[in-house]
Amino acid sequence: MGDHHDHDHDHDHGSELSETQRRVRALESILTEKGYVDPAALDALVETYETKVGPHNGARVVAKSWVDPEYRARLFADAGAAVGSLGYIGRQGENLVALENTPHVHNMVVCTLCSCYPWPVLGLPPVWYKSAPYRSRAVSDPRGVLRDFGVELPDETEIRVWDSTAEIRYLVVPMRPEGTEHMSEDELADLVTRDSMIGTGLPARPRQEALS
Repeated sequence: MGDHHDHDHDHDHGSELSETQRRVRALESILTEKGYVDPAALDALVETYETKVGPHNGARVVAKSWVDPEYRARLFADAGAAVGSLGYIGRQGENLVALENTPHVHNMVVCTLCSCYPWPVLGLPPVWYKSAPYRSRAVSDPRGVLRDFGVELPDETEIRVWDSTAEIRYLVVPMRPEGTEHMSEDELADLVTRDSMIGTGLPARPRQEALS
């Protein structure tokens, strides 16, 4: 009988994501109960925008900035134009500012007043992004919020929280994961998660290939 819980340690690593998903589900059910969202309409929309249409555009922008230094420079100089050059243009794509994550600075985006969000590059905002608890805690305790999402940053990394407005929206450009030197731009784009472009997550790591 005492044996059972020991096995769980093997799975601790994989549980970070499901833990976050569970929190998001819990939050969604509360919002649904309070009548803020219609679950059926929400699911269909969210599925399309959250996972298919939206983040892929942003992921391509980020991947291109990882492999193409000239494009990267343009992205930080004028994100709207750089993103538009790939054909991703939309009402909420103008006035876009790209923020660069480095070993020293981690950027995180919140919208304290509204749900300003660069749809053309990120699709539909996750439900929690608009929630009051996320909005207030991201400002008061960004490190704690990151920890909730399974992201532990070194103490010396400064966390900057940017409040997007109707005038300015942000795209976080995460750091390129180590061990991806051999990967193509398409493969790299697959590693870029939506949360990594808001700053509440990191890109996926490449799956370890068998070491010869």
